[in-house]
Amino acid sequence: MSGTAGGHLPAAPAPALILMCGRSFSGKTTVAQMLGAALSAEIVSLDSINEERGLFGGQGLPIEEWIRTNEEAARRVTTILTGRGRVVVDDTSSPRFLRDNWRTLAATTASKFVLVYLNTPENVARDRLLQNRRESHRNDVLDEVMADHLDGFEPPDADEECLTTSSASEEMSWLRESVRRRIE
Repeated sequence: MSGTAGGHLPAAPAPALILMCGRSFSGKTTVAQMLGAALSAEIVSLDSINEERGLFGGQGLPIEEWIRTNEEAARRVTTILTGRGRVVVDDTSSPRFLRDNWRTLAATTASKFVLVYLNTPENVARDRLLQNRRESHRNDVLDEVMADHLDGFEPPDADEECLTTSSASEEMSWLRESVRRRIE
């Protein structure tokens, strides 16, 4: 007999969708990668999907292109969740209807859902944008695109029950364990 005492195998982990939310340059990708590694979750990045399509959101994209990117992300996430996997969706997740769509997808696939909001101050995000321009760690975001993004960003409402962090490194162990508790 293999497995735990009494011969029962431990239950397979429930499928889970962890949704990142935050302004551009808030640290979402860094946190998504940390959570993905810690929770054995795949990462679906909308920026990466855009790049695969030859598009760069920081240059400004028509809404039709964002819709296509979101549809492709939803296909990938659905495949992972129906295969009983875990996935971290790396996106700004604003406006709210986008978060609601991901919640619905999690519910229809009988998956756990966790919203992680990186509440990084705007001045820090702008400083990171300028640092990126000097060091080129990722594609640039045009000033007018960043301004529109910051002006139109919709943070989670109180009823969304998100885990909120500023992305400070000292908060990462708390965040990792908080997400783990919600999905296990």
